Amino acid sequence: MKTAPHTLTATQALGAMASGRLSSVQLVRSCLDRIAETDGAVKAWSYLDESSALKQAAECDRIRKAGMAVGPLHGIPVGLKDIIDTADMPTERGTPIFAGRRPSRDARLVEMLREAGAVIMGKTVTTELAFVHANETRNPHNIDYSPGGSSSGSAAAVAAQQIPLAIGTQTNGSVIRPASFCGTFGFKPTNGMISRSGLLQTSVTLDQVGCFGRSLADVALLGDAIAGYDQSDPNSFARPRPNMSDGAAQDVPVTPDLAWFDFPFNDRLSDAARSGLDEVMDVLGAQVTRFPAVDVLSNLIAVQARIHEYEICQHLAETFEDHWEQLSGTLKPIVTRGRKITSAEYEDALAVKASAQAFFADFFTEFDAILAPAAPGEAPRFGSGTGDPIFSTIWTLAGLPCVTLPVLVGENDLPIGVQLIGAPEKDDRLLRTARWLQTQLAEAE
Repeated sequence: MKTAPHTLTATQALGAMASGRLSSVQLVRSCLDRIAETDGAVKAWSYLDESSALKQAAECDRIRKAGMAVGPLHGIPVGLKDIIDTADMPTERGTPIFAGRRPSRDARLVEMLREAGAVIMGKTVTTELAFVHANETRNPHNIDYSPGGSSSGSAAAVAAQQIPLAIGTQTNGSVIRPASFCGTFGFKPTNGMISRSGLLQTSVTLDQVGCFGRSLADVALLGDAIAGYDQSDPNSFARPRPNMSDGAAQDVPVTPDLAWFDFPFNDRLSDAARSGLDEVMDVLGAQVTRFPAVDVLSNLIAVQARIHEYEICQHLAETFEDHWEQLSGTLKPIVTRGRKITSAEYEDALAVKASAQAFFADFFTEFDAILAPAAPGEAPRFGSGTGDPIFSTIWTLAGLPCVTLPVLVGENDLPIGVQLIGAPEKDDRLLRTARWLQTQLAEAE
């Protein structure tokens, strides 16, 4: 091939392999070479198994040559956030507390990836216990900046063209924000769409799985491959799931109607993010309806924090008790605060969450999607945190599907994403609207 395989999107690579122009071994080798070239600076990987990756790729090529059935991700390299259990690799959860931890079995979504034919490359760096304290990963666009968190390595590895696809998780803004900072597509499907069995649990209510890729088609493809019912996950639902790839490939039947909320925290937007979003809304014109600040919705920020902090203290109580001295100074105050939340306060927060879900279920009868920032602006400097997640908080609390598109650029030539939020379990419709938005913005250039 004239094009270096590691630069291909997953969709392009699948087409090249189907036509015989590329093998999985060639693709994986190209990705490994790219990792060797760039990861000394980016530091996206906590564990990489080159020999296993090449062995998996060779088996994918053998299966294809034998004329056997191939899966939707056959031969495609995928990275896993290091809170996702794998029986053949360590899962250390971004903390020395779990150094050397070897799970006895794969997470459910890993089983589905293997069935789909994916090549599991290794584990990408996460923040400490997938929460607020950053680890070593840098932003591939400029290593003086953060990639965001907590799915830091997953976003950075895709942005650095080390792999075409990666999986992360989001309890607040941990897929959408790093995707925005790193200039990738980020997609968090509806809560319950993808199993969380075998993942570190920080919030049984809020933890959700998301996808990183270099095209809308790619994140839809990955979402389809790992979506499914799992009776061991209390949030998983036993209903048919929308075909996300179909949505990402379809044209809209009618021009979509979008909504924008003027939240009081919109004052946190950088000048570049604000002007860029204003330009987007100018392009869309009458298709965007602006709503004034809604106190009931703005108050959901505190509700999310209460649920998250209460539940992480419950789920990881033994870890916090036995390993207090190994926790970062960033995490300790949050744990101390979370331990003071009463069960009555927690139950009240869950009730407010339920009312928010009911509000949005009704809201999307009139609108196709909500337009919103993906992050306050460009990535922050490395060492100053992983960025403010507030522009994802409400949508994550309500379990809504979200996608960010890398369409804006900030003052320091770093990416800024634009977020769309859709109706629950209508992820295909959200991706179809996102495809339309891409087209509108491209035509306006």
